Amino acid sequence: MIIQLLLSALLAIAAEADRAVQIVSAPDSPVRLDSTKILNTGAEPLVLLYGASNTTEAPIDQFTVTVFVFRADGQLKARQVAPGRRELAAGQTKYSAMVLDVGTIDPTDTLMAGVDQAQRVGSDTWWRVDLRALAESAAKTKAR
Repeated sequence: MIIQLLLSALLAIAAEADRAVQIVSAPDSPVRLDSTKILNTGAEPLVLLYGASNTTEAPIDQFTVTVFVFRADGQLKARQVAPGRRELAAGQTKYSAMVLDVGTIDPTDTLMAGVDQAQRVGSDTWWRVDLRALAESAAKTKAR
């Protein structure tokens, strides 16, 4: 019984170690996530490290990163939104971390992250996209 319990725990940690975060993005996004990595495998809450790049020739004042958690069947389980780093110069990449405190994230769940809004320096206008629709489409495709 104890051996089965230990084996189960080790398998869960191993699955967590290989956890990937799929990046979702609109084609016209002024800020894109270049890389994502879960830092603390085997512990909760998970911490996401991401690199965000300004894809435009204008500085970005602020942007928002959203993470979606989908069940294995493609159904949305949780969503978390956090402000990204401020003042992202043209062409610049900065790294930041996000604590995923959305409840239990199972090893069979799929994580997706992306930028859903951004504002250029000196502008009152926000660029926005329905990132949830893009993520849900990708999750349903993956679940098939």
